Amino acid sequence: MSEDSIDGPVVLFDGVCNLCIGSLQWLIRMDRRERLRFGTLQSDAGGELLKRCGLPEDYDDSMVVVEGERAYTDSDAVLRIARLLGFPWAVASIASILPKRFRDRAYRLLAESRYDWFGKREQCMVPDPDLRARFID
Repeated sequence: MSEDSIDGPVVLFDGVCNLCIGSLQWLIRMDRRERLRFGTLQSDAGGELLKRCGLPEDYDDSMVVVEGERAYTDSDAVLRIARLLGFPWAVASIASILPKRFRDRAYRLLAESRYDWFGKREQCMVPDPDLRARFID
């Protein structure tokens, strides 16, 4: 996967987390302009993007939004997605006025409990043929 082969921001998600997969399905519906690309944190392509942005290849602490060489994690990833989706979702970016430590604490609580609360799949989600072009891996 070359940097030139990626068209648009990439959302890396936990491919075995039921909450993450449900959120991904919502994102796909809301991204009417189809700006976002997707990949799993567990994939080779996802690991390459993480490494390029200075994160460990096995990073799985949060969803990650990658744009060029920049990675957004934790609550910053959620706020970046809201901005990228445009109105009305971009209004949620007002939450960026809250101190990052509070936003990230709430995000961490959810992220650390996601398997207990929502469950986990045995294997990563496989996109259907209609969505395949929007995935990097």
